[in-house]
Amino acid sequence: MDLYEHQGKELFAKFGIALVEGFVAETPSEARSYAERLGGKVAVKVQVQIGGRGKAGGIALVSSPDEAEEAARKMLEDGFQGTKVTRVLVERLVDIDRQFYVALTLDRRSKRYLAMVSADGGMDIEEVARTKPEAIRRSTIDPVLGLKDYQARFLVGHLPPEAREGTADILRRTWKLLVASDATLVEINPLSLLKGGVVVALDAKVTIDDNALYR
Repeated sequence: MDLYEHQGKELFAKFGIALVEGFVAETPSEARSYAERLGGKVAVKVQVQIGGRGKAGGIALVSSPDEAEEAARKMLEDGFQGTKVTRVLVERLVDIDRQFYVALTLDRRSKRYLAMVSADGGMDIEEVARTKPEAIRRSTIDPVLGLKDYQARFLVGHLPPEAREGTADILRRTWKLLVASDATLVEINPLSLLKGGVVVALDAKVTIDDNALYR
């Protein structure tokens, strides 16, 4: 089962993964109220289980509560690519320095996990793999041994020095989330280094093993 972004971020918060402050709104007036609480400059994001929202108009960067209300109204009334929208996520805008990609996924054939970290985030990972493969580092994780420190250090070794410790910490927390939640995929794209040096997850894609829902 694929979680919505806001549901994935609720899981992230439980495991201490750094996030940008945000609220889920079900009406345009709620979006306006949350934008006021967050200082006016916010991102309004449709909550749908469809990729590529940014390129397709599913994320609006606005600079006032009025604009947030209007963006939410359009999303809630028009839907997104034929899908009905019942919620939007309103998040504080932040100053981004660099964007990365982090993912942990289950390889069912080998019964092991694959961790990936790319120095180029905010874009399709398959496109990065095709055009700039050196930007991606991969490591296979034994489910019995778990993510080891040397693997985390290797995976973040090609990132800017100021981002390595924070990204490695998020990798470790993501692994704990994956195991505890019976997830088959946890993807953060983008994972962003902010101007102040903090690393935060700006998106959350989480897939839970359907069998785990009945346990």
